[in-house]
Amino acid sequence: MLDESLLDTPEALAEADHRALLRGAAEAGARVRTAARHATEAGVHELKPDGRPRAILLAGPGAAATCVADLLGTLAGAACPVTRLAPAGVAPAAGALRWELPGWAGSVDLLIVTTPDGSEPGLSLLVEQAYRRGCTVVAVAPAGSPLADAAGAAHGLFVPMATAPYEQDEQPPVAASAPGVLWALLTPLLALLDRIALISAPPEELERVADRLDHIAERCGPAVATYSNPAKTLATELADSLPVIWTEGTSAGPAGRRFAAALAELAGRPSLVAELPEALAAHNALLAGPLAAGADPDDFFRDRVEETPALHARVVLLRDRPIGGLTAAPAARELALSHDTPISELEPEAGDELVALAELIAMTDFAAVYLALASRA
Repeated sequence: MLDESLLDTPEALAEADHRALLRGAAEAGARVRTAARHATEAGVHELKPDGRPRAILLAGPGAAATCVADLLGTLAGAACPVTRLAPAGVAPAAGALRWELPGWAGSVDLLIVTTPDGSEPGLSLLVEQAYRRGCTVVAVAPAGSPLADAAGAAHGLFVPMATAPYEQDEQPPVAASAPGVLWALLTPLLALLDRIALISAPPEELERVADRLDHIAERCGPAVATYSNPAKTLATELADSLPVIWTEGTSAGPAGRRFAAALAELAGRPSLVAELPEALAAHNALLAGPLAAGADPDDFFRDRVEETPALHARVVLLRDRPIGGLTAAPAARELALSHDTPISELEPEAGDELVALAELIAMTDFAAVYLALASRA
């Protein structure tokens, strides 16, 4: 059950936020600026690349590495394939994870390692393996971690992860889907890919991203009432619902997948995600089935305290600028409403691709955090 009264009580939200999730979302813009400064101090802007890599391999644990790989792959497009190396092991613990380079990886490829921990022995072994193969190595991790030493031994580039003082003493450790973790790992890599001419993310663009994140923090902060706060509004709309996330536009795809991961890890909520227009066919039967809002009317005599309400689908439409002016949004609305399924829509303000992507991620991050806190996840 969602405690809606908690959403409009900033003091109660702060008390319930044991994982500093709201603080991480509010500080996203500052985290981008700090991470960009760390990248500059590490020498990213002084690199003299010989050319673009044949492929980028990205390794790291958890949802943060998955999201970073997804975002970089989307932004790089056809210029260079970005492949995430999935770990193997018997548990998600740092000591149990292992990574392996594909057989074709060599001197023309770039290995990027991202982790908010840095103590994973499997990542240090991967860096050593990459060094033997001749791969260029770049790592983003906490300063002083074993991975930092491994990157130095492999003559790679190490960028210290931008961390907040309160995160260092956080128990349990900060979640991989936490907003601060994402921007701390992603920002130095945006600067790196700009330097090797794979994407356009110069310092002034990263500053615009930070400004947009600050703007969203002002709109969606805990002191802003629910009726004028789009993130709190979305959180209340998703209470007791199965979010069916539909995305349209290049930037919206990774933002939607990021939202699904954040809902699962931060709020403990299942969700489905697909891109338009394929989502219309993929989820048509779902909206017509028992999860449809009109399929199983709420029992008037249900015990509101002891019994949980029936789970019904709710479409969340994340839109960026449609490619070529074509849009499936009208068809999406028609399909949802024809099955009595409510729909929520988020669309970024005007801006470059990276800025629009940052806004969608920030808005949905705040919504996931509010849903987690008000549900006591």
